[in-house]
Amino acid sequence: MSLTLFNTLTKKNEKFVPLKRKVSLYTCGPTVYNYAHIGNLRAYVFTDILKRVLLFNKYPVNHVMNITDVGHLSSDADFGEDKMTKGLKREGLPLSLAGMRKLANKYSKEFKSDLDQLNIILPNEFPEASKYIEQDIEFIKGLEKKGFTYSISDGVYFDTSKLKDYGKLLHKKGKKNKKDEKVEQRIIKTEKRQPEDFALWKFNSKLGWSTPWGKGFPGWHIECSVMASHFFGKQFDIHCGGKEHIPIHHTNEIAQSEAAYGKKPWVKYWLHNEWLVLGKGKKMAKSSSGFVTLQTLQEKGYDSLDFRYFCLGTSYRNPLMFSWEALDGAKAARNKLFDKVLELKSSKHGKDNKKKRNNYLNAFTNNINDDLNTSKALATMWEVVKDDKLDHHDKYLLLLEFDKIFGFNLGSLKKDKVPAKITSLAEKRLAARKEKDWRASDELREKIRKLGWDIGDTEESYELKKK
Repeated sequence: MSLTLFNTLTKKNEKFVPLKRKVSLYTCGPTVYNYAHIGNLRAYVFTDILKRVLLFNKYPVNHVMNITDVGHLSSDADFGEDKMTKGLKREGLPLSLAGMRKLANKYSKEFKSDLDQLNIILPNEFPEASKYIEQDIEFIKGLEKKGFTYSISDGVYFDTSKLKDYGKLLHKKGKKNKKDEKVEQRIIKTEKRQPEDFALWKFNSKLGWSTPWGKGFPGWHIECSVMASHFFGKQFDIHCGGKEHIPIHHTNEIAQSEAAYGKKPWVKYWLHNEWLVLGKGKKMAKSSSGFVTLQTLQEKGYDSLDFRYFCLGTSYRNPLMFSWEALDGAKAARNKLFDKVLELKSSKHGKDNKKKRNNYLNAFTNNINDDLNTSKALATMWEVVKDDKLDHHDKYLLLLEFDKIFGFNLGSLKKDKVPAKITSLAEKRLAARKEKDWRASDELREKIRKLGWDIGDTEESYELKKK
């Protein structure tokens, strides 16, 4: 089965045909003013799966993920406080470009650490928005020459009335949240020609860069257009992001880029992931009380890969309902998988069943090539694990092949080396159990747990596993 992807631009599941052999993939990266929460990280697990599927299908990939370190306002549109400025105030750093750089370095490092812990393949490039200011200015000059811009008291704006197909990603004229629109109109009154018009450059007399129009900083949308086109040229294959980017950020990227370059489509395939949601469908956000980071999960005894497994359980285009009970289920399944892989790895090699192995591999390939259907792919994996007619070595080979997509690094799994102190406590506990001294047995179990190990009872002995 050929790879098919759901294209937001056409609202269809389309066969993937790249512009060139090497796939150009741009994914919206973080605004580095705070830690990423697990809702943010779901998006990066999704794009990692996408990249792994492309590689699985023998496509080389040039992947660019931006780092936004200036220009992203709190509304995602053209009003509110700059998120980096908000971070500077929160951490008591100076309101300066040097302060922004210090803040950006801190949270960029934390973000990359999160990616590493989730076994996410790092992009080829991590461009930082603040390093492309000159290109932003030249881009705006080009739009100005073509008659797409005008200036008002707070910045330089793109005139959406000059573009006939503005809002085509939404399949209708771009619409903003009514509450946001009301606030924005109160701030800038009626200076904007159309409500959908958006900022290319925002004026700020105290912080920013000098331009022919005034001191300030670039609009959030223009940064991505400039960085993507810097690496890929005037057209490229795939642009990814969360669904919240569709009505404003990505709609405006398309408008300014196609106005500047005259290339339609600027991007061939647009892919958007749904949100990780809390109760009542509420999106996880940094401003809410439900802010959960990867470190939060680790402090509660979860492995980062438990969250990765959790993300694979449903389509990237479906909302992912977060609960601790659901994460417990993912943790149990992930541990079961790892234990099975270690068991299969140590098994003797029996008779190959290449035909059956290929049948499973074909089924798995069909799953992932159907718009990255990871939930079906997981089901196929567990069919393999449970198939009594399949040799252990065949199972192991298949699981390693599947892991090229799942990304658990199954081939590098090793049994935990048990420290002598833990073994000694476990032996004492075994003796207590044989003597039916249940109080001593429970106390020893708790000591073992506090030292970072779980102990399970077997008929004659015990099993130890690192927590």
